[in-house]
Amino acid sequence: MKCEGAKTDRLIERRKSDHIEICAREELMAGYSYWDDVRLIHNALPEVDLADIDTSTVLFGRKLDAPIIISAMTGGYGKAEEINRTLAEVAEHFGIGLGVGSQRAALENPELVRTYSVIREFEVPLRIGNLGAPQLVGQGSKVPLDVDAGRAAMGMVDAHILAIHLNYLQEVVQPEGDTQARGCLEAISEFSSSLPVLAKETGAGISRSTALKLKQVGVKGIDVGGMGGTSFSAVEYFRAKSAGDATRINLGETFWDWGIPTPVSIQLSTVGVPLIATGGVRSGLDVARAIAIGSSAAGLAGRLLPAALEGKDSLMLEMGTMIQELKTAMFLVGAENIEQLSATHALLTGRSREWLNEVTE
Repeated sequence: MKCEGAKTDRLIERRKSDHIEICAREELMAGYSYWDDVRLIHNALPEVDLADIDTSTVLFGRKLDAPIIISAMTGGYGKAEEINRTLAEVAEHFGIGLGVGSQRAALENPELVRTYSVIREFEVPLRIGNLGAPQLVGQGSKVPLDVDAGRAAMGMVDAHILAIHLNYLQEVVQPEGDTQARGCLEAISEFSSSLPVLAKETGAGISRSTALKLKQVGVKGIDVGGMGGTSFSAVEYFRAKSAGDATRINLGETFWDWGIPTPVSIQLSTVGVPLIATGGVRSGLDVARAIAIGSSAAGLAGRLLPAALEGKDSLMLEMGTMIQELKTAMFLVGAENIEQLSATHALLTGRSREWLNEVTE
């Protein structure tokens, strides 16, 4: 049994390593940029000084210097400790949020705890733990994770909130995927009754009916994780291609652009809980767009990963540029603070408008 467990650990670590390498080197985005469908209205008389613009906000009771979350990237294998250290140092410097990758690996193998817990060395204002929804209901002979496991995951990184990620698209296209989904909502309800929970999609978006169900069971917020950014179906396509798995190659390619576009998902998920917009966010302008159409913050990983792999200085430059882009967008619409930005009129055009017109009829 010990030998079997070690084999499983190696497979998980290899998968996590594969994900980072593929995300860093391959083009994984959707074939259409849905954020370009969101148009902010230029204000020729902004009546605000650029130097006075305040990007600070409060999310889940935590003050952030900008409405930006470095979304979950990694954890659970050797190089993840270095990556998460870099991410945490930059999050501390800019006063923004940070999520870690799925922590199941460290719950099963204490030797991997350090690849996540390293972020505790830094004063990150909003730390987000992470467990997968499929693991809450058990898979085959695997025992489901319980609320105590959720507490352990939060304690590992001193998290302020626990993301429960909904990644069934990825699970169904990967060969070792966990595809038993019955009882997932009930499990999230059980976690939410004891812990602060953030429901988080990972690239396929949240519909209105799903958002309402999640609110009903008590989640504190929703990360819509819409289609338009890194496609984990595409990630699995490249894994399958490397392994010569024809069936999985076809699955990954077929479902590459599956999901609800992020701007549409934000509109659908506006049900009275804080929203985080992830999925295709490429710039501070996209962050401004997300706030203007109803999000409390925007999260991103794809743009930041190459810089994070290069090191702290590269990532500092990237994040500094993003925040300057956000301030520039705020200046050009005449928004002195995030509250005013959230009240700014935004147009939803193109395919996103078509989507919303059809799905809300």
